[in-house]
Amino acid sequence: MDHDLTSTELEPEEELVQEEEARVSNLGHQALWVLIHTLLAVASWAAVILFITVVLKPESVPVVITLGLAFLIPFIVGYAVTRIKQNDMAPYTWLIGLIWLLIICLWILDMPTGPNQCYHCDATQKIYLTFFSLSGDSGLIDGQGRFVGTWPAVALVAYGIGSRFALKKKKYST
Repeated sequence: MDHDLTSTELEPEEELVQEEEARVSNLGHQALWVLIHTLLAVASWAAVILFITVVLKPESVPVVITLGLAFLIPFIVGYAVTRIKQNDMAPYTWLIGLIWLLIICLWILDMPTGPNQCYHCDATQKIYLTFFSLSGDSGLIDGQGRFVGTWPAVALVAYGIGSRFALKKKKYST
């Protein structure tokens, strides 16, 4: 059997190939935008920490307030930046935050324990006390687990959530 392939039969496949080529050629641009949004999220978190350190004095601010500000300010910044400059890569900062937290968790799990450093803690206690406990601390990394791991990760996730809320819905035609 001889089949005649017309140009109309190949068009959908050619379109898919062209779309894929456009996506691949756009990877550097996308990576740059992820980096820019990550830097904006980290800068907004740094501004929160600087404000708490200089104005409020960290010893007088409860952990929950710092956690709330580490979420709220990057959320607002992510929303505002993405509202101004619509960019599909902005919401992906949550992945950077998750990767950051996982890397720091591995570092904490690899640390030895001792007196005043989560003595006789198992893995879940180390992680919980270092990053998530609102009242206690593991003593690992000099009690700075929230500062090094939790708050930057929360800021990156919050920036991603805020920017996702700011993205306008795309209309797809079928």
